[in-house]
Amino acid sequence: MNYGVGDSLPPFVVESASPEAMKAWAVFLADPNPIHLDVDVVKAKGLGDRVINQGPMNVAFMINMLMAAFPGATIEAMDSRFLDNVYGGEQVTAQGTISAVEGNRIACEFTLDVDGRGTVNSGTATLLV
Repeated sequence: MNYGVGDSLPPFVVESASPEAMKAWAVFLADPNPIHLDVDVVKAKGLGDRVINQGPMNVAFMINMLMAAFPGATIEAMDSRFLDNVYGGEQVTAQGTISAVEGNRIACEFTLDVDGRGTVNSGTATLLV
């Protein structure tokens, strides 16, 4: 397959960040932070009125986008920056573009965007295809 600098990667859309999934992630991340589980705690901390998605789940959305764009590839390096939270029930879209192609290495820039609020995470990745 031919890849070119500036090519857009197919978006990966999550229709609704699931509070039920947050409960499961809290278990296998060993992260009992109540902001992921209890809306009353979120409200008491002044962080909004919905539970907050775990950061690793947000990163997983971006990894899913990369792996769907490059089936069978290996992520050699990845870096991302958290800019804002994803709240329960929000629609998120991971998307990206190719920023460099060198042999079987492809560099990408990507974002995770919340519908109606904008970018909540951005980063770069290098994949071996």
